[in-house]
Amino acid sequence: MKNRLKVLRAERDWSQQDLAERVGVSRQSVNAIETGKYDPSLPLAFTIADVFGMAIEEIFLRE
Repeated sequence: MKNRLKVLRAERDWSQQDLAERVGVSRQSVNAIETGKYDPSLPLAFTIADVFGMAIEEIFLRE
C-alpha cells in the first residue's frame, strides 16, 4: 500500500520519531510503513489519520 506519510511529515517538519511518539509506535515502525514494508493495522491507520487531521483515504492509497 502506498502512502503520503513522508510528504506529510516534511510539510510539518516532523521527524519519524516525532510521528512515532504522536501515534504510539516505534520510529522503526514509521519507517517500515513509509517504505511500504509494513501495512498499518486499521486502528493505527485511523490514529495516523487523526494526527494529520485527514481521512485515511487521503494518506493511504491503493497500488
